[in-house]
Amino acid sequence: LLGRLLLETGQVYEDQYAALVRGSAHRGEATVNLAHLTDGLKAEREQNITIDVAYRYMTTATRRFIIADTPGHQQYTRNMVTGASTADAALMLVDVQNGVTDQTRRHLFICSILGIPQVAVVLNKMDLVDYTEAAFASIQAELRTAVSRLQMPPLTYIATSAVAGDNVMTRTSAMPWYAGPTILEYLEGLSASTWLNPPELRIPIQCVVRPDMTFRGYAGRVASGTVRLGDELLALPSRQHAVVASLSGVDGPLQEASSGENVMIELDRKVDVSRGHLLVRPRNAPTSTQAFEALVCWMSEARSVRGKTYVLRQTTREVSATLVDVMYRFDIATYHREDIPSLSANDIGRVAVETGQPVFLDTYRHNRATGGFILIDSVTNDVVAAGMVTSATRTEESTEPAREAPVVWLTGLSGAGKSTIADAVAERL
Repeated sequence: LLGRLLLETGQVYEDQYAALVRGSAHRGEATVNLAHLTDGLKAEREQNITIDVAYRYMTTATRRFIIADTPGHQQYTRNMVTGASTADAALMLVDVQNGVTDQTRRHLFICSILGIPQVAVVLNKMDLVDYTEAAFASIQAELRTAVSRLQMPPLTYIATSAVAGDNVMTRTSAMPWYAGPTILEYLEGLSASTWLNPPELRIPIQCVVRPDMTFRGYAGRVASGTVRLGDELLALPSRQHAVVASLSGVDGPLQEASSGENVMIELDRKVDVSRGHLLVRPRNAPTSTQAFEALVCWMSEARSVRGKTYVLRQTTREVSATLVDVMYRFDIATYHREDIPSLSANDIGRVAVETGQPVFLDTYRHNRATGGFILIDSVTNDVVAAGMVTSATRTEESTEPAREAPVVWLTGLSGAGKSTIADAVAERL
């Protein structure tokens, strides 16, 4: 499907297509296999499956797209989560011969918990069922029943044959009963996902730049919101206030920078800021906490271990984190909750986590930049889970700096006398 889109929108060079023709002939394939335009790994071509995430750029007459071709095979669900985590829209392919499978339900669920706002289900290989409306309607009805249990926007259903090019770029006469959009019409009609760019300012710091003793700059990517010259910012976790004295981007000085831009910020005074810290607005800070709950997709072949300590990476911050509890797992076939002591590969469940140091969180549905995280096995360095924060317990006030503790100095008395007075003062306070 993606190969057909790339070919017919003019994104494939002549030498690329010629190499594709030679490769298909060498493998004895009757037609040119357009899937190999995105399946670049040798193992992918040998097995005719997608394993890794392949990113491709596509330009049409009206829009520009970045397409992440992700695997459908259950063994590579973790790669699907990786590609979908940054998506504004999703095209989910369903083989009309196989119908709705457990992996179809799993991918629907992942799209739901990731909050992808626009999802289309592409019922492909219609040519193999003689373009019958009954086959399309049967799968559509089954998917509508499944989606009714999920928090998802209304789905768009598209009937296609990618091999024949039906309803990919142009409407086909083979399915006169189909009144929906083509793939290209759907893509060009996508709306701007403004909710994915919340207004709250979040700038995770990647590094501190000190070219000389006169300059201290803080480099990072604006995760959300807009920062301007003269803005007052709050640094977390130090809770110090400062004003933006200068702002620079890739091409030089800026007056303001918005979500997605890489910036260098100089503050009007020295504050305690380093990698993993966060710059926010004083009146709109995230929750500072060491305990939260999240939905996770378990990616490791090793089962989760209750009470085990992992490394939690959230934005640019890394802290130790303990998996306190597995609250439940979702049954992919029914989306019902199951009580289970641990999670295994490709399981999706809700967990409770405690961290060794404070982390600064929003819920994932509100801000996926500060609401998403991964868990890493500190021994093997493998990513074992990807998580989406659902709720956080506030452990300290995020908007005001902590009060400085007063010091009372007692002198001129015996040790016992000082202790007695100290105890009395502490009790009175």
